[in-house]
Amino acid sequence: MRLTVWTYEGPPHVGAMRVATGMQGVHYVLHAPQGDTYADLLFTMIERRPSRPAVSYTTFQARDLGRDTADLVRETARDACERFKPDALLVGSSCTAELLQDDPGGLTKTLGLSVPVVPLDLPSYQRKETWGAAETFYRLARALAGPKAPPPGTDRPPRAEGAAPSCNLLGPTALGFRHRDDVREITGLLESMGIRVHVTAPLGATAADVTRLGEADFNVVLYPEIGETAARWLEKAFGQPRTTTVPIGVGATRDFVREVAGLAGLDPEPTLAALAPRLPWFSRSVDSTYLTGKRAFVFGDATHAIAAARVAAEEMGFEVVGLGTYMREFARDVRAVAKGYGVEALITDDYLEVEEAIAEARPDLVLGTQMERHIAKRLGLPCAVISAPVHVQDFPARHAPQMGVEGANVLFDTWVHPLMMGLEEHLLGMFREDFEFHADAGPSHLAGASGSSSVRSVAEPSAPPSSPSEPSGQGAAAAFPSPVAESGSVVWAAEAERELHKIPFFVRGKARRNTERYAAERGVHTITVETLYDAKAYFSR
Repeated sequence: MRLTVWTYEGPPHVGAMRVATGMQGVHYVLHAPQGDTYADLLFTMIERRPSRPAVSYTTFQARDLGRDTADLVRETARDACERFKPDALLVGSSCTAELLQDDPGGLTKTLGLSVPVVPLDLPSYQRKETWGAAETFYRLARALAGPKAPPPGTDRPPRAEGAAPSCNLLGPTALGFRHRDDVREITGLLESMGIRVHVTAPLGATAADVTRLGEADFNVVLYPEIGETAARWLEKAFGQPRTTTVPIGVGATRDFVREVAGLAGLDPEPTLAALAPRLPWFSRSVDSTYLTGKRAFVFGDATHAIAAARVAAEEMGFEVVGLGTYMREFARDVRAVAKGYGVEALITDDYLEVEEAIAEARPDLVLGTQMERHIAKRLGLPCAVISAPVHVQDFPARHAPQMGVEGANVLFDTWVHPLMMGLEEHLLGMFREDFEFHADAGPSHLAGASGSSSVRSVAEPSAPPSSPSEPSGQGAAAAFPSPVAESGSVVWAAEAERELHKIPFFVRGKARRNTERYAAERGVHTITVETLYDAKAYFSR
């Protein structure tokens, strides 16, 4: 562990909290010191849940270390059962309490409680939040559905004649990025195909629902990071096949329909014909200067990063110049996909490495997490959030899925708008010295509201305007070249940099790269205005 101002994932007990809080009638007893109760804020503040998470803490303090802290575990477990009357009890330790080696799960099992007790052994110093959620769901499924598993080698009975095929949706949790909306979207898609959703878990499921997981014909794994471990066990124990396609984007949604239809024994063509995504038409109708060839840097959890790269390259016309994840468990999958785009995958949970990679790639658009939103803002780049961890603004009150047909439409809006809105900033920058638009001018709809300072000499010198594709501020200056900083062996003269800023933002990055390449190939060490226009003429031929 190390001290840092940002982490992409919390400790594994936060993942267990996401499972318990997303379910109904399941309670989590967490052996933790007083300071480890901060996780409540993740759900009440960021996700805006109207109630506290389904967690009880032992909340031991320094003075409790002089006596047997195991007694606190027993007392807390008994009190939780009496007060909340859960249908199942999860028991585990936080990263700090793990050092005490009290074995809270074993202690609780000796109490003879009237509800199933599922002990969680989540190594806080080797694993992280998402793994903790996956392991918790797996342990819960084994404890509750396991007793109903047939003997090994038993053939799965055929579906009753005339019965509709059924499936489970696995993986969504509390605090998940658009999980609520994705479940609604995919449930509607499956029902339109004639497939019944048997159980959705963990999100919204009860303990009784989990015991019935083995009854469905197959499993749909929406989020492999969380649901795949349990799905693999269900496949082995109950003979249930599972999906491998995550339906994010138009192409992936069509692939998902074909895969699900194959598992359900249905014809996919009627559903495929009925799909009416607007993303393909929008992508074709938008001026190509906003989309075609735009350089995108993608970073996030493995599921969303891989899906976003495919949508960016195949459906938006972007060039993927960076792809990475903070989930080392899925590093092999991300590396394989990145190789197809001709880039080296970035596998790290150090946000400073991510910032350095973004600055070096100089993308036109960043697709990432809440942290990449901050990084992009500091570097003056457009950004759209595609993955957890996220902040409160990424839990909208409206229906805004990432999956399915409507999810593809949401992706288009979310990704393209930051690029298009930058045009307004460019136009304002072009006319910043105009008597109506300069910085001290009053609002145009409030005539006479501006004071005596509203008129300024147009001859007053000013710095070149910033734009979404150019850096601003000290943080950006450290990452990108300043007007007279070196770019390899090439230096930009001040007047050339000012001339460069007159070029619209959506082609300015390409103009800079072409000019530097032109100068380097000809041994020009200082780029002047003449060099800039010579390069323009050369590459226009």
